[in-house]
Amino acid sequence: MDTLKIKNTLNLTRKMIQYNFRIIFGGRFIWFLLAAFAFYVFVAISGVWNGAVPDEEFVFDILLFPAILLIFYPMTFGIQNDLDAGILEILFGIPDYRYKVWLVRLVLVFVLVFLLLIGFSGISYIFLTPVNLFEMAGQIMYPVLFLGSMAFMFSTIIKNGNGTAVVMVILGVLTLIISENLERTMWNIFLNPFNVPRNMNEMIWEGITINNRLFLVIGALVFILYGLFNLQKREKFI
Repeated sequence: MDTLKIKNTLNLTRKMIQYNFRIIFGGRFIWFLLAAFAFYVFVAISGVWNGAVPDEEFVFDILLFPAILLIFYPMTFGIQNDLDAGILEILFGIPDYRYKVWLVRLVLVFVLVFLLLIGFSGISYIFLTPVNLFEMAGQIMYPVLFLGSMAFMFSTIIKNGNGTAVVMVILGVLTLIISENLERTMWNIFLNPFNVPRNMNEMIWEGITINNRLFLVIGALVFILYGLFNLQKREKFI
């Protein structure tokens, strides 16, 4: 009896995850995965062809933007997909909507991207250079978590996928420009922990990296909490 109950629970959980992924990615997940992989392969080949050293620093750089591509659509178009699917009214009828639905979805998406990054890191391990798969995937998840949470927050403010995408692209370009001046500081969203400056003590660099990761995590938590708070304002979505 217990075995049957566990089996039914697992089947229900699997169906719930599949259903949420279909809504989150709008049935286009495979295309975003292929696009991210194609971008990764193109940048890796171009870098090696141009003489880049295939080390951990190089792998971090070539994996960062495919990871952002994977997180971009579900976070910017998630609310829009709920509206298009006609289920937003139903979701708002669930008590503690923010905790039972979108918080679970956020966790699912970030876990999925983390697992995919482990796979991409494994490919890099085979074809480029030995890397610690979990460390590499974990380090890339910090900026991904920050930017993904920011996109989620703006999606709850703008309530339109295309509008959110435009805002995130503009902010992304501005962030890239600013990051050149913040390259070796804790405020650099795209800080590469494997790129240790030659004229800087490793202990100092480690401190900057830790502070940077704390900044990204705290920022992500603020974005998520603000986004979840916005989802309580039912009248602005229905």
